[in-house]
Amino acid sequence: MGQTVEQYERDGYCIADEQIAPDDVLEKALQGMVAVRDGKFDMEMPPTEHPGYDPDVLCKINNPHRSDTGLYGLVTCPQVGRKVAEITGAQRVQVWASQLLIKPPGSATAGHVGWHQDRQYWRMWQQDEGLFTAWIALCDVGEELGPMRFVRGSHRWGFLDQGNFFDKDQHKLREDISVPAGETWEEVSALMPLGGLSVHHCLTYHGSNANVSDAARWSLAVHLRDERAVPVPGDQGYYTAHLDDPQICPVMYEA
Repeated sequence: MGQTVEQYERDGYCIADEQIAPDDVLEKALQGMVAVRDGKFDMEMPPTEHPGYDPDVLCKINNPHRSDTGLYGLVTCPQVGRKVAEITGAQRVQVWASQLLIKPPGSATAGHVGWHQDRQYWRMWQQDEGLFTAWIALCDVGEELGPMRFVRGSHRWGFLDQGNFFDKDQHKLREDISVPAGETWEEVSALMPLGGLSVHHCLTYHGSNANVSDAARWSLAVHLRDERAVPVPGDQGYYTAHLDDPQICPVMYEA
């Protein structure tokens, strides 16, 4: 087992604080971010949810990779796939969802992401193992931009089903999460350059604070499964219904 896999299994996340995707892939992805934000799509399917862009709140557009060739190129980038596999030890990595995220400057608490475990929203999968997210930076992400923050080792606490992505009151959320006896709440910021990425387990607590810089924070969150993750029998929801469609659920990496 490599040192990177050991870190991921110990901490529940791993931060690759160096550029992973090549310049040309990042350039096209950034162009795609702007196009999708503005409602322009160069593939035949629109995102599954596009609430529009409000410069005063966090912008979240669901599944833009199926709508833009630049974003599709990023989620299928071989260098990204290899890095995710290196971190997780996966033999096969498949995309099943994505989120375009723009955190505007000056958005204050409207830019917060509440503490949560992704598993709270991922009930369509049978088990916790083999489910993770790659968060790809499409700008330099310093502390002032309101980076993602992970709670180290919280994936080992099990599925607590506490917290809320959409709740902006970080302090109250933190107080309401039952940290197991003998465990500590240790927050770590995911700081990285343009093209860097982090990977976190579906049980790892995470959230983010306000962007207090003068520039927007741009990123793409890519929800992934490895060879162990299988849908709940009989589930007919969107996220498990298209696993055989390479435009919607492309394979990012295969050993």
